[in-house]
Amino acid sequence: MAPPSPNDNAGTSGAGLLKLLPHRYPFLMVDRVVELGASHAVTLKNVTHNEPFFNGHFPGMPVMPGVLILEALAQSSALLAIHILGIEDIPFFMLTGLDKVRFRRRVVPGDQLRMEVRLLRQHRPLWRMHGQATVEGELAAEAEVSAMEVEEKIR
Repeated sequence: MAPPSPNDNAGTSGAGLLKLLPHRYPFLMVDRVVELGASHAVTLKNVTHNEPFFNGHFPGMPVMPGVLILEALAQSSALLAIHILGIEDIPFFMLTGLDKVRFRRRVVPGDQLRMEVRLLRQHRPLWRMHGQATVEGELAAEAEVSAMEVEEKIR
């Protein structure tokens, strides 16, 4: 198989994302792939008022939970790994670690979360990425994301 071109899945959203990631509503935290390169990816999550987590986090002052921002970074990292592999048989990735996690600003309804992830290293089945989530150019969160390809298939 030929190596993937830099932006084969750029612009992917909706049903296209569902073919790449096993996550479904309400846990799909990527709305659109903006850019995919040889070692980086840019994705978007539109944070809307009707997100189910806002009912309890927090009534009267909705804030996107930090763990869900990290999940968005993890899903973006999986999309990058899938793109780098460029294979038809998409592996299943399990999150194995988060390091150097920092939260810098609140993410609230109406924000567009922009995730930028870059490959730090890979030695299959292990992957390590650095991710940053920003809102209007302001850093909201960052972390190093570790994941592992596993044998299970759910697609």
